[in-house]
Amino acid sequence: MYRDHTKVVHIGDCAIGGGNPVAIQSMTNTKTEDVAATVAQIHTLEDLGCDIIRCAVPTMQAAEALEQIKKQIHIPLVADIHFDYRLAIAAMEHGADKIRINPGNIGDNDRVRAVVDVAKERNIPIRVGVNSGSLEKELVEKYHGVTAEGIVESAIDKVHMIEEQGYDNLVVSIKSSDVMMCVKAHELIAQKIAYPLHVGITESGTAFSGSIKSALGLGLILNQGIGDTIRVSLTDNPVKEVEAAKIILKTLGLKKGGIEVVSCPTCGRTRIDLIGLAKQVEQMVSSYDYDLKLAVMGCVVNGPGEAKEADLGIAGGDGCGVLIKHGEVVRKVPEDELLSTLKYELDHWGGTGV
Repeated sequence: MYRDHTKVVHIGDCAIGGGNPVAIQSMTNTKTEDVAATVAQIHTLEDLGCDIIRCAVPTMQAAEALEQIKKQIHIPLVADIHFDYRLAIAAMEHGADKIRINPGNIGDNDRVRAVVDVAKERNIPIRVGVNSGSLEKELVEKYHGVTAEGIVESAIDKVHMIEEQGYDNLVVSIKSSDVMMCVKAHELIAQKIAYPLHVGITESGTAFSGSIKSALGLGLILNQGIGDTIRVSLTDNPVKEVEAAKIILKTLGLKKGGIEVVSCPTCGRTRIDLIGLAKQVEQMVSSYDYDLKLAVMGCVVNGPGEAKEADLGIAGGDGCGVLIKHGEVVRKVPEDELLSTLKYELDHWGGTGV
């Protein structure tokens, strides 16, 4: 089912599906048992715009730690469970707003039923997750390899397993590190189920390669109206995941708020450290939630014209720079004051300005 028509599911106070905004999810990489470190990381991700946070729960101590973590954060908390059904039950008893399981590795039907009974009692959503790397042997044989069709069949089997227990408060996730296989799988499953879909390219890689693969995969899926929550899975600080996810959603017109930085490529005319300046600007504006486009240009001659589609901009070279508003130069400043001038303008944006 497409985004506007999927079932609405409430994860804590965050509603997904049914046309609600696509939510950004990330996952902590601290030891969940270390409450202070985990809370500190979640607070950083909250400030960046993370909507839902997931924590690994590999031990009973980690499950019990969720209670203290939950008290100190402001976004829904998801417990990531593998293999031990007792950890899923304990996580819900200690405050998890959603659990992520693969019913296929939790155990037999009695164990799945035990988990579903607690979820049903507390009205806690279950995310049914299937990855291409853990596809059942019989499906690999049936489809002569790991395929999108096999991933979808596996996911639907897991959904039916829980539906048979009388529960349908579900979110579905089907992931692969193969971008095009992942895209095809989402196209197929969107025609077969009405549950919200959590979308991501699993094991996508480092911040550089993983962001590119995720942008391509998520862009192709989301632009078809498929997907209700996303995670950009990176081998890096989860801060990078949230930053990348925000850019993907904003580029697709699925998120408002946050400054979009555009900058020109360097060339032989550039007489300023444009690469360094653009990176500084990008870092500086991450703390502002204005819905505007900001241009960073390396040429005072062509910069204003190139920045005319931006709300605000700076351009510099040969020791001087200019502040640009809506394509018009409004102030000339020394090059070393460009950043501070821009910060002042942002601090007063919406007020009197300059």
